[in-house]
Amino acid sequence: MVVVVTSVIAVLGTLLGAGLSHALQSRTASRTQQSARAERLRQERIDAYCAFGGALTNLRRGQMDRWYRRQEDRADDPADEHELRREAQRLRAAAMEALFRVELLTDAPELIGLGRRALDAVDHIPRAADRDEMRTVREDSRALIHAFIAASRPHVRLS
Repeated sequence: MVVVVTSVIAVLGTLLGAGLSHALQSRTASRTQQSARAERLRQERIDAYCAFGGALTNLRRGQMDRWYRRQEDRADDPADEHELRREAQRLRAAAMEALFRVELLTDAPELIGLGRRALDAVDHIPRAADRDEMRTVREDSRALIHAFIAASRPHVRLS
């Protein structure tokens, strides 16, 4: 009888050890997967936020090029104005694509709103009436781009 009780205790101990080992390994694997998923999202957000900031900066430059070219009043070369407008449209499409990516990756509505406001500010550049207004919209757009990047920082920090 002692042999049977000892055998039963040994089998129960083995089963308990295997069950406990499985539970701990499952928990460890789950934590590892969550950590990898969080790091992947963090990296994707960094890429998206940087791409959007860069796309806005490029669009801003293109819009300023258009405005300054119009101020030079080169009516003798309408092809140049057309080319600058097409380039600005291409740059705006790239900025919109980058904004869509930001919208898909963030869970912060205030960040999306700030990105849209920055894009709108850049879109106002070609409509500036004179140099003073141009200076104002240029500074506003720069400030909003920097504000977007600053607001995105907490979303990509390591916790």
